[in-house]
Order: sequence, then C-alpha cells, then structure tokens
Amino acid sequence: MTDDRETLARVATAALLEDVARRASRYLESLGERPVAPSPEAIRGLAALDEPLPAGPTDAARVLAELDEFVSPATMAMAGPRFFGFVIGGALPATLAANWLASAWDQNAVFAKVTPGVSMLEEVALRWLVDFLGLPDLTQGSFVTGATLANFTALAAARHVVLARAGWNVEAEGLFGAPPITVVIGDEAHPTLLKSLGLLGLGRNRLLRVPTDGQGRMSAKDFPALSGPAIVCLQAGNINSGAFDPFDAIIPVAHEAGAWVHVDGAFGLWALGVPSLRHLAAGMETADSWATDAHKWLNVPYDSGLAFVRTPGALPAAMAITADYLPTGDTRRSPSDFTPELSRRARGVEVWAAMRSLGRSGLVELFERNCRQARRFAEALSAAGCEVLNDVVLNQVLVSFGAPEVTERVVEELQAEGTCWCGGSRWHGRAAMRISVCSWATTDADVERSIDAMLRVLTSRRRAGPP
Repeated sequence: MTDDRETLARVATAALLEDVARRASRYLESLGERPVAPSPEAIRGLAALDEPLPAGPTDAARVLAELDEFVSPATMAMAGPRFFGFVIGGALPATLAANWLASAWDQNAVFAKVTPGVSMLEEVALRWLVDFLGLPDLTQGSFVTGATLANFTALAAARHVVLARAGWNVEAEGLFGAPPITVVIGDEAHPTLLKSLGLLGLGRNRLLRVPTDGQGRMSAKDFPALSGPAIVCLQAGNINSGAFDPFDAIIPVAHEAGAWVHVDGAFGLWALGVPSLRHLAAGMETADSWATDAHKWLNVPYDSGLAFVRTPGALPAAMAITADYLPTGDTRRSPSDFTPELSRRARGVEVWAAMRSLGRSGLVELFERNCRQARRFAEALSAAGCEVLNDVVLNQVLVSFGAPEVTERVVEELQAEGTCWCGGSRWHGRAAMRISVCSWATTDADVERSIDAMLRVLTSRRRAGPP
C-alpha cells in the first residue's frame, strides 16, 4: 500500500510539473500580443481569491489552475518585449529554466560542504562576473536579493574596514561610542542607498550631500574635504538620466583622504564590460565596492542582487557567523559567509546560466542593443517635436510632451492603450515619461511599434486639447 501511494504521488507530481510548464509556456507566448497592463476585468477577477482559509486540503492541480485562471491575466507583462516602465528586464530563457531546476533542487545555499553543486556555480559565476567587469582579481562577491541588499552588504564591509582602521570592532561593539563615520552621497542618490545607510545605523539625515549637475552627476568641484573614517557613495547610472558620476575625478581624491568608495551600479555597472560604454565608467574599477541588480539588465529572474568588495576578507568579517550545529572545517568558499542571510535560495544558478548562455559577446550585444534602442526612442520622439530632457548615454530616455498635465495625461493614456508601458517621473522640476530599455526580448520592431503608439496617443491628446 505504501509503495502504491508513493507511486501515485510521483505520477501526480510529474503531471503537475508538466501542467505548469504548459501553462507557463502559454503565458510567455501571449506576451508579444496582449496588452502590457492587465485589464480592469482581470483585476476585478482577483476577488475570487479573497476567501477564507480552506477548512481542508485542496488538490494541487486545482491550486495551479486557480493561479493561472485568476492571476496570469492580472499580471503586468514585465517579461514581455514592450515593458519600459522600470529598469528591469525579462528573464532570459536559460535563466528561467535554470530557476525552475534550481527550485526543484531546493538547495539552501549556506555551506559548500552541504550544497557543493550550487556553491560551485556561485564561485564560477562570481569569477566570470569579475572577469567581465574588469574588477580586481581578488574581488569577493555576494549573492543577495537586489540592489538594496547589495548596497547594504557592500556598505557593511565598508563600515567594518573604516572603523577597523580607527581601532574599532563594529561587529562586536556596535556603533555606540564608535568613531563617527562621514558618509558622502550625491544629491540624486537612489532612495534604496539611503535605506541601506539607515539600516546600517549610518543615518539618512546626517549625510554630506554633494550637488549634482544637469544630468544628475555628482559635482567633482563641490566634493568636500574629508578626514577620519569616511565612506563615499557614487552612482553608475542615474535612475532617470542614466548618467555616471565622474569616478576618475572623485575616487583619487577620496582615496587620498583614506575614504572607502562604494558604487551603486544597480544597472550602470555593466558598462564596465562593454567596450563602447566603458568610457562612461572610466575609473569606476578603482572603487572599493560595487553593487548591482542582476534581475535588472542581466535579465535573470527575481530576486538577484550582487555585491562586490575589492578587499579580501572584508565581506566575511562583516557577514560570517558561527554556531555549534553548523558545519566547520571546510576550506571552500561558504556562501553564507558573504551574505546577510543564512538560509537562502541558490541565486547564483541563474546568474551562471545567463553568463554561460550569452558569453562575453552575447552580453555585450544585449547591452549595446538596448542602448541603441534607447537612442532610437529619443531620436524619433525628438523628431516629432517632443523634448528629450536627458543626454541619452545609456538605456534611459526622459521625455516631456509639453505642459506637466499634458505629459502626465499622455503617460496615463499610453498605459491604458496597452501597446507598451512607460512610467511617469519628475526630474529637475519637470514632469516626464521615462523609457527604460532593459529586456533581451525587445526587438527593433517592438521599439518601432511602441514609438507609433506613443505618437498616436500624443496626436490624440493634442487634438483633444488641454486636459
């Protein structure tokens, strides 16, 4: 009887996985033609899920069917080719498949001794990343949830090092009574960097803010004189303009003062590995730590952030833990020594799959293609009389359609029209539509189709008169 139950369970599980593969494939195939935003009807349909906790078990096949019936239509088509709303890309086929397999493995990527397979993938992926980006050979890395935790992790290593130089063990003694740390940021630093600094006890309101120029770059001439423990936070890829701080002008000055330099490169860090974009990042490789989101421009599934630290040992000094029940004596790299989490999924699997499937040339082609497509958006919209507000140096385009209320209405109507989805933004006091081109799935035909939709909506708005 036991054997029969086990056989039935295996058969049911296999059928369930085959069913989810069919449903997922059907969903992905629909993304090219369906409206990018979910319809009002699909959103109303979600009410069917708002019910009391079932009194007893529900068949797994029915659970899956309900997810597909009610949630699939109510999703934003972020995995499709015409979602330009945030700086995120869809998952590459190899990374999606690797994610499914890694979920089936169900590995808790804590110790190499316990999970040798996924630990090896993380080691290899980190080595490939360091090589592609041209970072120092001894750079160590960490797989975390996203740029917020990547910034947090790298800055925890920074906090450890600058206080250790001052004779203070922050992991043991905390910040009470510690030498004060001067933290420098640009006026247009991303809010998640501020959140990370707050979580680390470095404060959000006690920061030294440096003015930025018309493209959001930190002003080198306004960089402050520093003394004592200090951390300088620079940016690779302004969230609105895509601009890069002047690393080659600021980093030497910061290092001369003994400061640690961290780079928030949530999407701009990849420019280091692309010959045609490397000039934007000149000097960035001389920083002390870097953070990025692999689920942005590397196009891997959520969640997947990366922290890199130049100084060997700084990450484990800030992150490692020990306990009587945990394995010891392993000379291999233990992933948990480099992350805030102990238990976590094996995020390195998808990153490895992205790097393995694309290779160096494929990575360069992806980044260059998206940048070229961003320039095409800017050229077409400018030719139609729209105002492009930023220098399009990377994959970000900011567009004004005139008065703030007109721009806001065009964004709303474009989102409702459904061909593509772009978000609204405010930049330097101006209302704008932001186009972020990040997806491997975006073709030149998708760009032209989206441009046509934008101009169609704009023409309709102009004919309708002031909103």
